[in-house]
Amino acid sequence: MGESWTVKQELAAYGAQPTWFGLGDKDIATHLVRSTMLTGGYPLSAVTEALSSRWQPGVRLLPATDDRLETHAVVEDDQGQRAIHFQEWWVRYRAEILTHRFVFVGAEAAKPAPGVLDAIGAADLVLVAPSNPVVSVAPVLAVPGLREAVADGPAPVVGVAPIIGGAPVRGMADRCLDVLGVECSAAGVGRLYGGRADGGLLDGWLVAEEDAGTVVPDVTVRAVPLLMTDEAATAAMVRAAVELT
Repeated sequence: MGESWTVKQELAAYGAQPTWFGLGDKDIATHLVRSTMLTGGYPLSAVTEALSSRWQPGVRLLPATDDRLETHAVVEDDQGQRAIHFQEWWVRYRAEILTHRFVFVGAEAAKPAPGVLDAIGAADLVLVAPSNPVVSVAPVLAVPGLREAVADGPAPVVGVAPIIGGAPVRGMADRCLDVLGVECSAAGVGRLYGGRADGGLLDGWLVAEEDAGTVVPDVTVRAVPLLMTDEAATAAMVRAAVELT
């Protein structure tokens, strides 16, 4: 809201690279603060706290890790098979390039950020948001100890389907799922996460009313309105997740 693009336009006038990626002025201000703090030696958790002080989200935000972790796509074109940064895959190529897999560079050596394991262990409910399961949720779970903390923790785990009526609400989750050979449906993503009884993550799975009848083995499934059109609709969705436990 109220975004401007003066910096992007000026960079374009200079011929600055890359030309395929750009941010609005408010985003650039945030990135400058973040980069300055990171370069100055502050961990990402401290940077996140500083940004939260500016934006006041109303909840405590914790990054999965303070360590560097990047998502890359292994692609193939006339240059052969190579790994490119996810943003290049997503923004420059619009996911329209032969893709073999995604890799989370740095994940194996990463450690959970301070407070993350404690927060999961103390939670009354773990809610897996309707984010892209392949490149948003999976990198978090790739940090050693985090998947285990969620799957083996005391709190029930309820996920919210990011697919409604066989299509993602936004973004390109369908193309990411296709790379993994996973059906683009509420059932497909639910099975990707799996039920805790089978070594997966979920106790419950919220799907849209359009996907009523979805079955995920050993997971309680409930169909409710999932489009977060306003604050009331979002609160109702979260309430349904709590009631499912």
